[in-house]
Amino acid sequence: MNTKKFTILHSNDMHGDFLAEVKEGGGQLIGGLSLLSGYLNKVRAEEEHVIYVISGDMVQGSLIDAEYKGISTIEIMNYLSPDVVTLGNHELDYGLPHLLFLEKMANFPIVNANLYIKKYGKRLMNPYVVIKKAGFDILFTGIITEKVMDALSLDKLIGTFVSLEDASEEIGKICNSYKNNDIDLTIALTHIGFDSDLELAKMLKPEWGVDMIIGGHSHTILEQPEKVNNILVAQAGTGTDQIGRFDILVDDDTNSIIQWKWQLIPINDNIAQPDAELKKFIDTFKNEVDEKYNGLVTRFSEKLYHPNREEETTLGNIFADAMADIAETDVILVGSGSIRVPELGPVVSLGSLKACFPYDDSLVKYHITGKQMKKIFTHIMRKENRNSEGECYQINSGVKALYNDATKKLTSLNIDGVSVDDDKTYTLTLQGYHFANSLPNLNISNDELTALEAPRVVTTSAYQILEEWLRAHPNETRKIDGRIVFE
Repeated sequence: MNTKKFTILHSNDMHGDFLAEVKEGGGQLIGGLSLLSGYLNKVRAEEEHVIYVISGDMVQGSLIDAEYKGISTIEIMNYLSPDVVTLGNHELDYGLPHLLFLEKMANFPIVNANLYIKKYGKRLMNPYVVIKKAGFDILFTGIITEKVMDALSLDKLIGTFVSLEDASEEIGKICNSYKNNDIDLTIALTHIGFDSDLELAKMLKPEWGVDMIIGGHSHTILEQPEKVNNILVAQAGTGTDQIGRFDILVDDDTNSIIQWKWQLIPINDNIAQPDAELKKFIDTFKNEVDEKYNGLVTRFSEKLYHPNREEETTLGNIFADAMADIAETDVILVGSGSIRVPELGPVVSLGSLKACFPYDDSLVKYHITGKQMKKIFTHIMRKENRNSEGECYQINSGVKALYNDATKKLTSLNIDGVSVDDDKTYTLTLQGYHFANSLPNLNISNDELTALEAPRVVTTSAYQILEEWLRAHPNETRKIDGRIVFE
């Protein structure tokens, strides 16, 4: 029997999480890329055959990343030197041309099998890569979440096969075409969410020989990987506070994993020493950003929180109230995912606000009927949308929506204490991204949103009006007051 041991380290949804933090209640450092690099260096020194992979969303989520539009992230990733990476939805946030620029900067392969230039039927990225290590050949392919379609909805040249069935077919196409007898291990790097990974694993034909799915997008923390259809399915949460680690034994004769062990390794200064050289490199970006963004914007009367995007949060409430105040709207829907930190304040600097709300999108006000408003809330509050993969929202004061999970119905929807009337007209304000993707995210078409009256642009920059409102409203706070309630 010809076998070989491999160590596969995997990260996902790092979101520009460059800097270590001091653990609350103690002096221990946790997370950050210099500590992560220290652990990678340690494992690479201890183990003979190590592969490090990233399952999407390296960018977006920190001020350093936003300031340099991902260029800083790719330069730092070049230092970490992953063996292979796949795209996440946030790799598209700076636009398709910029993604192609970042891909050229990368000193590591970026694989994706289902992002296409539609007119020509050509894939945008390399669909697979074969890594040769210790005489074994390991094939990697990549699949992206359908959120890419959201990000590219205004770009008619680019498309993707977005359903799980389509994703399965694309993986099959790669395996059928490129998996020969010399391929000892086949790994799919995905960015579709853990629940979708499990469904995908069920669809893959055993003849394709996929051994692992290493995923991202849903930020799932696991005790142990799932095994579905004889395929190991894993994910490693979010950020750089932890990393997934497989130690596997691969049989060259059967091209299969015959032993495996998986751990979710906490990244802290007990497990590794910070990589001093990488810390210096990151500091070159950090120092420039700090100098530019240290100015004070406002001070809350207490710290505000955004721990869970599926529910009403105090930070979400103040952001929605600020934008609704400027928009003079009955309802505003602020994408929960556009708030990128779990807490903010009480002191709010320009830098911390930028890191918290990095998306500089428009706000536009529409006129719709009460019946349409109820239809939207029924769609966004349904239980199936609250799965770490759905599109959830924060709403403004005065709006109270009650949804019954058992009956799958909107029990009530009130604005300023008055029940929404099916036949009356109301104003609804949306970020540009959510208008562009209104049908999948809100269950209402662009034509329906614009049918009653021409929409009005409130601002071309939601960030700018948020910053100005906060400057003019010091010592604010918010509580959870039942804007979105599930029973």
